[in-house]
Amino acid sequence: MAIVFAFGIDVVLPAFDNIRGDFDLGSGSGEVAPVVIWYLVGSGVGQLIHGSASDRFGRKPVIYVGLAIYVGACLGALFAPTIGLLFGARFVWGLGSAAMGVLYTTIARDLYDGDEMARVVSIVVAFFLLGPIITPLLGELMIRVFPWRSVIVAAIGMAMVLFFWTLRFPETLSKEDRRPLKPRATLATFGYIVRHRATMSYILALTSLSGAFFIFLASSQPIIDEIYGRGDQFAVWFAISSIPTIAALFISQRLVKTVGARRLVFRSGIAMVFICAAWIVVSELADGTPSFGWWFGLLVVVNSLATVQTPLYTSLALEPMGDKAGSASSLLGFFSLAGGAVLATIFNNQIDLSVTPMAIGYTLYGSASLIFFWFARPNLSTSSQITAAATASASGSGVAGS
Repeated sequence: MAIVFAFGIDVVLPAFDNIRGDFDLGSGSGEVAPVVIWYLVGSGVGQLIHGSASDRFGRKPVIYVGLAIYVGACLGALFAPTIGLLFGARFVWGLGSAAMGVLYTTIARDLYDGDEMARVVSIVVAFFLLGPIITPLLGELMIRVFPWRSVIVAAIGMAMVLFFWTLRFPETLSKEDRRPLKPRATLATFGYIVRHRATMSYILALTSLSGAFFIFLASSQPIIDEIYGRGDQFAVWFAISSIPTIAALFISQRLVKTVGARRLVFRSGIAMVFICAAWIVVSELADGTPSFGWWFGLLVVVNSLATVQTPLYTSLALEPMGDKAGSASSLLGFFSLAGGAVLATIFNNQIDLSVTPMAIGYTLYGSASLIFFWFARPNLSTSSQITAAATASASGSGVAGS
């Protein structure tokens, strides 16, 4: 599920130059960036729908509906005659992909809690990051042999593979835990989540981090192509940039057991902000264009630290939600994807012949995530200790479950 969600983003990145040529956009034009941004916005909006629907109908039926929308939008993109219709198809494509994006964390919350959930989600996100390694290389290979729209056919194939794979899934939400799908009840649930200080603070922290990462996602191809003149190597460098992040996630899911989710997210957040600040200095000393090695090396480090924090913020946000996990996941997805896409646009529009706006964006959004982290409550007790205390209290009062 995680890979199919990522596939919809990454498979089109190597085709940016082809899309520009097909729709008469300027060479190196940032006008093609909305191909990614509209997908992310659609994914964010769709998560509001799919998360609540999954709390009512169960996880599997919503996966199947999402896959149907995903395939239908792919067909729309495949035959889109104008760039505007392509953007529209990408938005709907994102709406469908949102089912996979919201439910892989929701299903994890059905099965695990506390630091164990943080560990499991870290592993799942590591598989999610296989997408940026494999997919751009696959896309690059395909557009060298076939027309660029062949990458869309590959996305349809991935969706079909997932459909048959999910036939093996058990349903993880029992019938007695399903919630009515009523507008008033849904709004009340969203209102409860928004007012929950810890959950909402973690969601906003994750949104800030997403804003930073989406700057890279939408602008990496123009930067590597136009600023560093390595456009023909884009897929390779994009894939290489993801390898250290996977390694960092596998290390972090082990550290969660000993350090705890809150301490680990705080320490990695502090490290990220300091390195981002150094990134600004390095960039400015080089008049906005440091050597490719410096730019790429610093980018890989801060992306690794941001990716370590992502599953931790997700698990911390969902930890208090219990049977509202689907709705909470959908709200988390809406803010982090749609909100992150909007935040990224602010700096994407400023990237021309300088990478300094990217460094500034990462620094500001990384700092904002730490501010929201502290607002959640500056108690660095591990989430496993919190969960254990809640469980002990519930057991003592005769309540079955926390």
